[in-house]
Amino acid sequence: MGRIASPLAALFLVGAVTGCSGVVDTRGNLPLAEVVAEIKPGQHTRREILSMLGSPSTRATFETQEVWYYIGEKTETLAFFKPNILERRILLIQFDKKGVVKNIQKMDASNGKHISLVKRITPTKGKELSVLQQILGNVGRFGKPKNEEQ
Repeated sequence: MGRIASPLAALFLVGAVTGCSGVVDTRGNLPLAEVVAEIKPGQHTRREILSMLGSPSTRATFETQEVWYYIGEKTETLAFFKPNILERRILLIQFDKKGVVKNIQKMDASNGKHISLVKRITPTKGKELSVLQQILGNVGRFGKPKNEEQ
C-alpha cells in the first residue's frame, strides 16, 4: 500500500500546485513598442498605420478629426478570484483631413478613472408579473388564426 500511496500523493500535489497557477489573458490590440516608436507625425498615412498596426480597436465617432484607438489589456486570473490587470495600454492616433498622422498619444492603466455605476432604477409602466402569472396569462392566447380555412 505504501508503494502506491507515495506516487499518488506526489501526483495529487503536482496537480494541486499547477491548478493554482494563474491564467494570463490578452485582450484587444497591444502594438509592439518598437513599431509604435517608428510612427512619426506628419509622415505616415492611414494606410501605412493600418499595415503597421492592423485595424484599430475602435474609431472616434464624435471627434471633428479622425482618431483611431488601439486598446489592449493583459490580465491574470488565479482560480476563481477577480482578474488582476497586469498591463493596460491605449494608443490614440489622430489624423488630419488629408489622412496623415497629426498626433500620437500613449496611455496606460495609471491614466484610468474609476466610474461608479448609478444605483437608481428607471420605473416602468405596467405591473410586475410572477413567472407563474406570465405562463398562465398566455394559456389560450396562441392558436390558429380565425380567418384560416380548414
